Amino acid sequence: MFPIDTGLWGKCHIQGIAVDEAKGFIYYSFTTKLVKARLRDGTIVGTVDGLLGHMGCIDFDPETGYVFGSLEYKHDVIGQGVLKAIRREGQENTPVTQAQMELPEEDAFYMAIFDVDRIHRMDMNAEQDGIMKAAYLKEVVSDYRGEGSDRSGAKVPHRYGCSGIDGTAVAPAISDGDAANPSIFVAYGIYDDLNRDDNDHQILLEYSRDELIRTARPLSQQQLHHSGPQKPLRKFFVYTGNTEWGIQNLEYDPVRKVLWAAVYPGHKPWYPGFSLFAIDTASQPVYGPLRGLNEKGWQLPLKQEGLYDGESGTYGYMFPHGSTGLYLSPDGTAIISEHYRKDGQQGSLIWQYHYDGVLPFTRKLPL
Repeated sequence: MFPIDTGLWGKCHIQGIAVDEAKGFIYYSFTTKLVKARLRDGTIVGTVDGLLGHMGCIDFDPETGYVFGSLEYKHDVIGQGVLKAIRREGQENTPVTQAQMELPEEDAFYMAIFDVDRIHRMDMNAEQDGIMKAAYLKEVVSDYRGEGSDRSGAKVPHRYGCSGIDGTAVAPAISDGDAANPSIFVAYGIYDDLNRDDNDHQILLEYSRDELIRTARPLSQQQLHHSGPQKPLRKFFVYTGNTEWGIQNLEYDPVRKVLWAAVYPGHKPWYPGFSLFAIDTASQPVYGPLRGLNEKGWQLPLKQEGLYDGESGTYGYMFPHGSTGLYLSPDGTAIISEHYRKDGQQGSLIWQYHYDGVLPFTRKLPL
């Protein structure tokens, strides 16, 4: 079964994976495309195309049968890069219409919800084939449009350094919600501005899964809607030090009761540059002052395992993979993406790993 080769899917790299073990499917997010494949041998079942925005980390919810994923429309370097890739692929005769060559005028952030049972052929359309709805995330838009302060006290764009969203996970509720239903957690992308200290936390928004589903609507990318929750159940801060683009992949581990957060290491030299963190969801969140910020907030601790950096007081790992896809099985094993490039395109090898507590994952070699 492993490794599974995703195949090559154009200029955009794999952003995340989601697994339905019961039905035997694996899903890949390739930024502007969702791919459905068979878990046993990697055979492609179908694809969803036509996305103009950046689709990041995805996760499968076995109770609803939906794949949830972060989706952002913005005009920064990431948004322009996505548009450039779409235009390039349009010139190479992939299924991209002329209308899909322009970004919507506003910056907007959504939780995309895919009814993946409907994916049964190649080149299905995210807008037209009844596969995808999206819930508008007002809180993210507010922080993206807001302001922070640099080290000198001057105002700078983007509250907390918010660049949008990426990491997405289905996990048990932490806040006072419906304990019988899981929550959906989405993590901020964060700019790696070295001249500010208000961007040193990872930020997780917790939403009611049922409210996201209830408020989601079909998405017209030329007339973006604003239907979604008025606010998250709670906003959590996790002190890790700044990382490049925040949390790339977020995944709940039901055995160890942590949210694994895979990141691109940051560039502030006074932090150790960890690439993987374990956020301790079994601990009670604490409300109090936030380091580097003149405010208070709800804080989640890092699990006190792995490597420890005494100067910053953070725990983490120097694990080389996970930022392009991470899944934790109910038995505690992991399925992890290892990204590659070939002939100007990008793909991934999907490997099975086991937890060893040190690295903390070791690849299981094929028999």
